[in-house]
Amino acid sequence: MNARGALARLGALPAEPLFAGVTALDEAHRLRETLGATAPRLLVKRDDAIPFGFGGNKVRKLCLVAAEARACGADTLITVGGVQSNHMRATASAAARLGMRCVLVANGELPPTPRANALLDALLGAEIHYVASRQDRAPTMRRIAAELRAEGRVPYEVPLGASTPLGAAAFARAVGEMIAQLPANIVPDAIVHASSSGGTQAGLTAGCALHALPTRIVGVSADDPAAAIEAEVRRIIAGLGTMLETDGDALAQGVHVTVDDRFVGEGYGIATPASREAQSLAARTEALFVDHTYTAKALAALITFVRVGQYRKDQTIVFWHTGGQVGLFA
Repeated sequence: MNARGALARLGALPAEPLFAGVTALDEAHRLRETLGATAPRLLVKRDDAIPFGFGGNKVRKLCLVAAEARACGADTLITVGGVQSNHMRATASAAARLGMRCVLVANGELPPTPRANALLDALLGAEIHYVASRQDRAPTMRRIAAELRAEGRVPYEVPLGASTPLGAAAFARAVGEMIAQLPANIVPDAIVHASSSGGTQAGLTAGCALHALPTRIVGVSADDPAAAIEAEVRRIIAGLGTMLETDGDALAQGVHVTVDDRFVGEGYGIATPASREAQSLAARTEALFVDHTYTAKALAALITFVRVGQYRKDQTIVFWHTGGQVGLFA
């Protein structure tokens, strides 16, 4: 695999400047102290603090996805998600910034009083269609896109979570950003983050492989079984490798893909005792806010790993904060 060439092509991908600069890599001193004398060094990658559109990991992906949409001559962005989807809110934000129409397909019902992401979707001017189930979302998106084309419009379909090889490329690039921020002579032993549609995990995993980092990427499932997410992550990595003109299948099969689905609890978006504790600890020690759908469960996993001795005092762990704090106000 020609990693140098792949990294050069990765860096040359067109991107919309939805946010400038880099996100902070903060040291969580007080959280580490709270977890005890054997806790590893804890760093937090602050994608929750991206200033555009209330931030989160989807903004990184949409910088690349929106650039492709513009290059295709699109006048409409159309995507799918739950009623409180962070991805739909970020997509609606990108569409507003670019002067495009936005159509959202949400599984669920129109809230009587829109709050949190649902409120922001409305404020951003998105057109929202409601369907009964997750399975109905993608077919409805395709149908609406066909109707828009028949009207002479140019829609660009963004799959769930922008979890495509192009969306994942944003996080392969973000690995390079993180490397430049790390303290001298420090290589993270693991990056822990919330994983669902697989794009963020695919990008982080591929990025570490391309940079020859031994860092293990640990995705904590927000909903689906570990095996299903792992298969999706490998599929996206293979596509990303091919996009970067390297052997995608070899890249996908040559990496570790670790997904832990033990922290989902009763289901997607339903708080657990561990996620409640993690949320409280993060706020009271670091003024860091995590949500029960994604990031609180990922942080709960990290805390558990520390307590059972999976991570040691001499190690460095990065918690990649993917956002979602808007969900606190749902």
